[in-house]
Amino acid sequence: MDRLVQEIIADLKTYLEYLRGMGIVGLPTSEDRPREVFLNSSLPPIPPTLEEVRKELGDCLRCKLHRTRRTLVFGEGNKKAKLMIIGEGPGHEEDVQGKPFVGKAGQLLTKILQSIHLSREEVYITNIIKCRPPQNRNPELEEIQTCYPFLLKQIHAIQPQIICALGTFAAQTLLKTDAKITTLRGRFYEFTPLESPAIHGGDINKSSRRVESTTIPLAESSLRHRKGEGKASSSLTGLAGIKVVPTYHPAYLLRNPERKREVWEDMKQISKWMVSHVGIDSYRDGTSQPVGENRR
Repeated sequence: MDRLVQEIIADLKTYLEYLRGMGIVGLPTSEDRPREVFLNSSLPPIPPTLEEVRKELGDCLRCKLHRTRRTLVFGEGNKKAKLMIIGEGPGHEEDVQGKPFVGKAGQLLTKILQSIHLSREEVYITNIIKCRPPQNRNPELEEIQTCYPFLLKQIHAIQPQIICALGTFAAQTLLKTDAKITTLRGRFYEFTPLESPAIHGGDINKSSRRVESTTIPLAESSLRHRKGEGKASSSLTGLAGIKVVPTYHPAYLLRNPERKREVWEDMKQISKWMVSHVGIDSYRDGTSQPVGENRR
């Protein structure tokens, strides 16, 4: 009996930690009151630092992945990067080393970045979820929703100009759509953050607002969320204006090398956009140089 009580208390603690991570600061305690959830109405006016976000995340026990993971993989790279790379979740090597994209897929990602004259040190790399799913299965909705508030805070801390979403789940989570990566890839979208993503459920609006690029015209449709899917928060207005470009995940390219040309075209569009809209980068040592030009 004592063991059962301890397990119940542990599960309750995990659930409460999950709610706190989602920004829930109060719950109704009476049947007579409306069943409302009170969301934290604002992020700090000054973006948090990545160190503060990592400290808040702690030794996360908010979902069941903590039971099977070896290491929490937070992310790494330039804290003021103009380009942010967001994948799906850690794999075996990442779980061992505690760093994102260090396996074969990570080696390919390094080459992809080098193809547009960028290094890993000049971008920031992270994943939608921070813990490896067992057997590298697809992330579950609860796991995505648990990590999502911390991903938003990472984005808020870095303030990137553009996000490259690698793979189906990263693209669908960031764009709030269940459209296939083959449809989404290579196009520019506005980042419309929602506090509570609801995806992969089959009842998601597939239209997303594309933004003007050198080759992709502005689409008429915009990403709309339906009642109950979550809502855009006034607290997230500091994330407005960020562009999202989905492309294939490097792990997919290892299995389907014929798709590498498409990723190369997608990355060239990102490079061209950064040259025309950002103008210069200001990475590592503070030196300025047009993005996409050869480094000497």
